[in-house]
Amino acid sequence: MEQLNYPLKFTFKIGTLANDFTAKDADGQTVAYVRAKLFKLKEKVVVYSDEKKTSENFYIQANKWLDFNTAYSFTTPEGANLGKVARKGWKSLWKAKYELYDENDQQDLVIEEENPFAKVMDSMLSEVPILGMLTGYLFNPKYTVKRPDGTLVARIAKEKSFFGRRFSINKLAEFESGEETRILLGGMMMLLLERRRG
Repeated sequence: MEQLNYPLKFTFKIGTLANDFTAKDADGQTVAYVRAKLFKLKEKVVVYSDEKKTSENFYIQANKWLDFNTAYSFTTPEGANLGKVARKGWKSLWKAKYELYDENDQQDLVIEEENPFAKVMDSMLSEVPILGMLTGYLFNPKYTVKRPDGTLVARIAKEKSFFGRRFSINKLAEFESGEETRILLGGMMMLLLERRRG
């Protein structure tokens, strides 16, 4: 991806069968259109350059059928390996935690939910008629992105909105080589999974 102007804003589409969203930078320029392919035994997500699907920039693909321990690899259309994201199984049921690995399969980042209580309340109240429409303004989970040494490099947050369809990524430190791409692709996949869970 080219030089990005943070914060990035992700807006999920409402009323479509696909699980998809548009990513825009701080200037309102589209930087990606993300679409999960439907009816695949192994989940596959395509990251396009824009909503017109002008070009395919990245693929995010599950290593096995849907499972708590599924890892999702990041590749280019040419097949270059860029790393992967893995959800931490049963541990992530209460507090979401995802580990990011580089192209050499070395863990270099962790995405972790800051306050799991916000997600629980958001999920519970969203099932209540009428009140469910307001949860997007009341409970907004946040996720930190840290290096193994504890350095906070980014924050992913659910924004106040009807139907909980807006998210953002804020850059909090300078990225090291390859980190930005892994954070964006890992964050995109995490949001697809967490939004589906509630």
